[in-house]
Amino acid sequence: MGSTPIPGSNGQTHVTPLSPLSPTVKERVFKTLWSMKNDGYCETTIYATSRRLRMIARDTDIDNPDKVKEYIAQKAASSGYKENLADIYDRYVHYNGLTWQRPYYIRESQTPYVPTEEEISILINSSTRTYALVLSILRDTGMRPIELERLRLRWIDFERGAINAQTAKGRQGRTLQLKPQTAAMLKEYVSKRRLDLNSRLFATVACMRRRFSTLKKTAANKLQRPELLRINLYSFRHFFGTMTYHRTKDILYTQRQLGHRNIKNTLVYTHLIQFASEDFVCKVATTVKEACNLVEEGFEYVTDMEGVKIFRKRK
Repeated sequence: MGSTPIPGSNGQTHVTPLSPLSPTVKERVFKTLWSMKNDGYCETTIYATSRRLRMIARDTDIDNPDKVKEYIAQKAASSGYKENLADIYDRYVHYNGLTWQRPYYIRESQTPYVPTEEEISILINSSTRTYALVLSILRDTGMRPIELERLRLRWIDFERGAINAQTAKGRQGRTLQLKPQTAAMLKEYVSKRRLDLNSRLFATVACMRRRFSTLKKTAANKLQRPELLRINLYSFRHFFGTMTYHRTKDILYTQRQLGHRNIKNTLVYTHLIQFASEDFVCKVATTVKEACNLVEEGFEYVTDMEGVKIFRKRK
């Protein structure tokens, strides 16, 4: 006999066990999660709320807003994390008829790290075949890791070598182009698995992060490149956003490709890197085949000169 899944379980069969909650707190947490589901919150937000509320309930009296406010204030964490905890507890207060004076935190603005194309290539080439595919897709499309987790077979257009991504956070979907080599890897990956159109293709974000952490540490130690440790899965999105704007100089196009609702989030990518002429490798093509090969390798067309076409690619 089946049972009703708990909202926020994210389809997982195992979560880190916390201290037992009282029946009253369990009921109120469940009410919060169920109400969020009915109000249209996405599953990842519900899941994060579930984990954070259980953490708060384990560490302090969750039904005492003053103690929760003190707990958040004294927590050794960034202002952004504290703001997130306040947001989550605010939902608990709202859905359970409590009142509190919400604390105000100013989120620190941090410039994201943008890896070089060389660093990304090192990580891809150092990975297993499955994770070389995962990282190649993130590089080519700028998808959020959660969007890759949700990717289903029916959203892939193999004929065009594109992914019709379902955008996270309730935003408009978008069509993202894969490089020919990545599309071929993805086609091979799918052909070796028994999947239906609604099958998800990759592991959860948590699993991908753990595996990627191991891969980059191995590569960093083997190649004596400690800077590789600065890169996380989201760094591939920062690389994509930076390179898309640099290539097109079109902020609205970059916004659409990234799936941003607020263009302020896209403007960050206009000044993350100052490109200099020596940052490029230049090649020439004298035939259509040579030009196609350069485009497939990531080179962009610059100009015609003395009967040849000049292409360039960031180092």
